[in-house]
Amino acid sequence: MANAKEIQNRIKSIQDTMKITRAMYMMSSMKLRKAKQKLEDTEPFFFGLQEQISSILYHFPDMTHLYFDNRQKDLQETVKKRGYIVITGDKGMAGAYNHNVLKEAQKLAKQSEDYKLYVVGELGRQFFISAHDPIDLNFRYSANNPSIHRARVITEYIIDLYKREELDEVYIVYTKMINSMKEEVEVKQLLPLKTHTFIEQELLEKAKKNKSGYDTEAEEKSDDWFLIYPSPKKVLQRLVYNYVTGFIYGALVESSASEENARMMAMQAATNNADAMLKALSIQYNRIRQAAITQEITEVIGGAKALKKKKKKKQAR
Repeated sequence: MANAKEIQNRIKSIQDTMKITRAMYMMSSMKLRKAKQKLEDTEPFFFGLQEQISSILYHFPDMTHLYFDNRQKDLQETVKKRGYIVITGDKGMAGAYNHNVLKEAQKLAKQSEDYKLYVVGELGRQFFISAHDPIDLNFRYSANNPSIHRARVITEYIIDLYKREELDEVYIVYTKMINSMKEEVEVKQLLPLKTHTFIEQELLEKAKKNKSGYDTEAEEKSDDWFLIYPSPKKVLQRLVYNYVTGFIYGALVESSASEENARMMAMQAATNNADAMLKALSIQYNRIRQAAITQEITEVIGGAKALKKKKKKKQAR
């Protein structure tokens, strides 16, 4: 059984650890609020891009385009060269956050015949390097403090590979925060984009407007004069570039928020466990102290009785 000194040292060590977990909880809480604000600020722009792309494709449904799934190459039955952008964290201590993303990325890799990984985050990068997976070593980006500039640079790099036909399909694997207690790993196809998805979205928007009493007849008349300058293809090319940039930025921010949320929960659980340990150790320490005090009192009483007996013997002589 540990003595009082050892228990005191353990209590001090746990208290020091609790200071760290509480500080990390507060830092993650602050970063989470910033990430959520970034996401809210960029959503109107991203949804606006979706509406513009949907509108163009709705009016020009037969148009073929490099960035959409109606190009000739996508109709051919060949092995697709796939690229997976995998967003992980730069560090651990975030519960199962990194594990879930890496697990999903490995699952996708096993289902692909020809693929390459483009990993954001040092932890994921080191994991795939040690696993000897085909990873682009020139693709080195941090998951910390996501920015629109970083998303734009990633977009340029990936689109360049796609245009040079080094990649036929591009997917992004990231974590989406459902609520403060639940997160899910999402897999979305970035390139080529699915034409029917955007057209369906436009039809859905028109149906909503019709139900709400919107003057759809006037809108249909204005559609007869739908003009795009310099051309639908050139406009789409720029819109898609911004769309992919916006999606990557949103995924980076969403993953950052999910990571900080997971770290908050992990630090809160660690703090609660440490608090429970402190209570148990305090009880144990108090019992040992009480036993030591009782022992001291017993020894004092025993010594006093011995002196009293000795004194009585002297008096009897």
